[in-house]
Amino acid sequence: MISSRKSGRVAGVTTTADYERMLREVALRVTRPRVAVLSAVHDNAHADTDSIIGQVRNDLPKVSHQAVYDVLRALTVAGLVRRIQPMGSVARYEARVGDNHHHVVCRSCGEIHDVDCSVGSAPCLEASDTHGFVIDEAEVIYWGLCAHCAPESAEEPH
Repeated sequence: MISSRKSGRVAGVTTTADYERMLREVALRVTRPRVAVLSAVHDNAHADTDSIIGQVRNDLPKVSHQAVYDVLRALTVAGLVRRIQPMGSVARYEARVGDNHHHVVCRSCGEIHDVDCSVGSAPCLEASDTHGFVIDEAEVIYWGLCAHCAPESAEEPH
């Protein structure tokens, strides 16, 4: 599986068989809701739970909210999806996992995009004071206004 760092999607995962294999590789039983939720997360980077439920119900109209929440939890624990929750936002899910990337969030509309670590490999894992913690991940969120929400004057070169 090849991760596409710019899009936040995992390239090459397009079939039900791919999702089934991914579930088996992390010792999760293959079920239609799990495959549908995994597919929805791969198709929609940074999707909220309601969006995921809506997409899953296209294929499985009777799936419950609780079933989708349970599947998202299981997929997150298994490391197949990542849950993020920027301040003031609902939880979001993405398929880009294991690379310690960060996010940029629009303060106005809530649009979210992936941001790679700015220098080499995970420089942000070296905290100035660990307070005795063994740090294995860092989460950085850049806040600002997206191109659609920023005033025109902010887009002009100085």
